Amino acid sequence: MKVLVSACLLGVRCRYDASARYDGALVDALSGCVIVPICPEMQGGLPCPRLAGEIASDGRSVIDKKGRDITAAFERGAACALGIAQAYGCTDAVLKAKSPSCGCGAIYDGSFSGHLVRGDGITARLLKEHGIHVADEKHFVEACRRISEDSES
Repeated sequence: MKVLVSACLLGVRCRYDASARYDGALVDALSGCVIVPICPEMQGGLPCPRLAGEIASDGRSVIDKKGRDITAAFERGAACALGIAQAYGCTDAVLKAKSPSCGCGAIYDGSFSGHLVRGDGITARLLKEHGIHVADEKHFVEACRRISEDSES
């Protein structure tokens, strides 16, 4: 199986604050898969480090912490991620939870207060619209554990 994966989860220091969020349990769960790393924000042209961004209350646009509209970069990055997924034949993606690009099911509300709302990041939404199964790292690892336990019983 070929899986698109947020590069920060693989240890690449590409997050807005130039950090990574390496997830060893995720890497273990992906053993045997072809991992295709992406960072839609950087692939969309944003620098590293950069100001934090969140999806605005309209659910479509992305603003940075100073109120600047950075939606175009997020849309370019999402299109790039989709193109990579299609080129590699990825049917699944594991993306960083809560991110305005990669969040799946829950994202920050645009107030920069740490409050979460239901929704998907720009990239997660586009991938789903094109039939790619998207999960965040926590839910993916939990699903892999359940499958493994079921196959052992």
